Amino acid sequence: MKNLFLVICLVLLSAGFAFADTLTINHFVIKENPFAKDEIAVVATDTANNILENVNGKFAFSINGFQESLKFDKGTAFYRHKVDKSSFLYIKHVNDAGAHSALYYVYNGGNNLTPIHISWIVLLAIPLLLVLLGYLFKRFIIIAIIIFCIFLYFNHHSGLSIPTFFESIIDGLKGLFK
Repeated sequence: MKNLFLVICLVLLSAGFAFADTLTINHFVIKENPFAKDEIAVVATDTANNILENVNGKFAFSINGFQESLKFDKGTAFYRHKVDKSSFLYIKHVNDAGAHSALYYVYNGGNNLTPIHISWIVLLAIPLLLVLLGYLFKRFIIIAIIIFCIFLYFNHHSGLSIPTFFESIIDGLKGLFK
């Protein structure tokens, strides 16, 4: 009887010290889904872009402003919406460590999808460069305005709205000061 009581106390005591390691996704990349045409996969990675195969379960993501629950299996989740034409994808994941986001331009080349990561620095640099060139060369102002309008039209036509444009820049700046 004493031995049974001792074993039960030992199990209860050890259960108090056993804590599960929480899985968080702090980095992720977008790749073409190899199993479905015109679909993408979200891959949980570490800072060196190695796949985290221990990530399993459902995680909440915001993709272009729509809430999605992605089911990860061995570090990979499949986004089950077709990408019919080339477009921007703004993907955001919020966990206890903060908000993690990425902006991708998914080029649809007919037979395959090519995701291209767009840095927030590039998003900020293009308009600033056009303003700087317009300021330096007074004759370039009209051409800079036309190029800027084409830039805005391309972004809007491909699915990148002005709020998403600024949100991506702000998230990049926040990540810079972490």
